[in-house]
Amino acid sequence: MVAPGSRGVVVAGERVLLVDAKDRRYLVTLAPGATFHTHAGSLAHDDLIGHEEGEVVAGSTGRRYLMMRPTLEDVVLKMPRGAQVIYPKDLGAILIAADVGPGQRVLEAGVGSGALSMALLRAGASLVGYEVREDFAARARANVAAFLGPDVDYRVEFRDVTEGIDERNLDRVVLDMPEPWRVLAPAARALRPGGIVLAYLPTINQTAELRRALDEGPFALASTSEVLHRTWHVEARSVRPDHRMVAHTGFLTWARRLARGTGG
Repeated sequence: MVAPGSRGVVVAGERVLLVDAKDRRYLVTLAPGATFHTHAGSLAHDDLIGHEEGEVVAGSTGRRYLMMRPTLEDVVLKMPRGAQVIYPKDLGAILIAADVGPGQRVLEAGVGSGALSMALLRAGASLVGYEVREDFAARARANVAAFLGPDVDYRVEFRDVTEGIDERNLDRVVLDMPEPWRVLAPAARALRPGGIVLAYLPTINQTAELRRALDEGPFALASTSEVLHRTWHVEARSVRPDHRMVAHTGFLTWARRLARGTGG
């Protein structure tokens, strides 16, 4: 297993990103003797192992590929998934809204394919995940280990967060589930005063229900936002917004835990 942020030549066992002339992107785990195949020919892994990222390598038909180590965004968009992943534009907003930093104790409920887990761990959190589907839990563990290595501070439990949270004095509780308002009572018991609960929801109706529940519990400073992401086409004198954009994907809602005995 190769640590993220590695430098020098790429080695067997690493994931690399291959980008062709049409900006098609492929995530490949390098193995000696293996071959990467597309409709446009093949490329031997041995022609990549031992080379520096940033090199351009030709395949069997002469098609050229730029080789780079993948970023977290590349991995999130290309990794194996069971559940729909949280998009990179929202991952960054979650880290800022929940103010996640090194050493914080964080509970994530609804780990899905592990995209949010990766972002929280990369920010330095000590992370425990609750997941109601065993296949999702296994996929998240595998994706996190493939990108961050097996030694990260990450534990996933196969359990329903609505039945309670064992941890206490958590710094953050992050929820990616359909009815997060059902978790506010156990989250309030698990969070330290001043801790943050954050939920990611696809619809405004769910968000309104969550905000109503937050107003009735021991929480304050509730906020809701969404992130719209539009790229631009920049080529010589042709400078304009791209025709397609990643618009609505979900609403972020977060609030602070009041002191014990205050507001519920």
